[in-house]
Amino acid sequence: MKKKKLKLKKQAYYIFAGIVVIIVGIVLGINYYNDAKYKETMEYKLMEKGYTLEQTKTLQEKLSETELTTILEKEKNDQILDFLNQKYFLFKNLDTYMEYAEEEEEEDLAKVVAIVNVHANLKWYEEEYESDTSLNEQMIVNKFYALKEDYTPENISVIPLTYSYGEEGDNLLIDYAYDEFLNLWQAAKEKGYYLMVTSSYRDYASQKEIYDDLKKSQGEKAAESIAARPGHSEHQTGLVVDMTSTTAPSGTEFKDSEEYKWLKENAHKYGFIERYPEGKTYLTGYEPESWHWRYVGKEAATTCYEEQITYDEYYAYYIEK
Repeated sequence: MKKKKLKLKKQAYYIFAGIVVIIVGIVLGINYYNDAKYKETMEYKLMEKGYTLEQTKTLQEKLSETELTTILEKEKNDQILDFLNQKYFLFKNLDTYMEYAEEEEEEDLAKVVAIVNVHANLKWYEEEYESDTSLNEQMIVNKFYALKEDYTPENISVIPLTYSYGEEGDNLLIDYAYDEFLNLWQAAKEKGYYLMVTSSYRDYASQKEIYDDLKKSQGEKAAESIAARPGHSEHQTGLVVDMTSTTAPSGTEFKDSEEYKWLKENAHKYGFIERYPEGKTYLTGYEPESWHWRYVGKEAATTCYEEQITYDEYYAYYIEK
């Protein structure tokens, strides 16, 4: 009987030991599996690259899997996080941001992002892209994006002499922009301001004549700070009005006028923006033009107004991406 009990105890011990071995094996196996799986994660790979846990979380929060894979292919660089935290950051431009910042020794990263996004890190007209006219009022035309020589806007309306200088039929605007212009004009008149259009739609040939004359009389550098090359003028879109007022008819007078101040604060409500504002020449390539107003639609105009950005910046970040 005693031997039988000892035998049973020994069997129980072996069973218990076996169970313990199995449990330990399972735990070790699970830990090994989990460890192997963790090493496959972006978090592990980024931290192995040298990024802190906080930096890693930021990268994972703001970048896609494909973009994170690209980051892993680069040397660890804290400046990536600095650029990533800029409001208008575009991942496709990351390398160019860093190159430009280094070459120009530019410490204002927000400015670097803006410049690179709108291609202004290049020389004006160094690259030429075709404007996407299918975007209608949201098309971009500037010193990099050009319209074809034969582009002519459809559904164009005559701006009557009530609202414009010149001869009847001289000034034209796309119909939907014209409708909003009338609303803008009426709102200004209710405040006692009488706005007048001095120029609007110009075809390719007319712009070429203006540009060539300026280039001949003032030289290329001066001409390009004032007028666009043919194909690169927004006037060809049929979405632009140059405006002054009856009390401040010249551009010099208009920039100091109450009418101009009113336009700056209210034009976006009707879909118009000041296209070449003060302090933005490094992005637009043009000196400030208080008289040049472009129709882009109410949503885009309001965003430009609220965020205090040019249409070049808006297009790069919200449309072109």
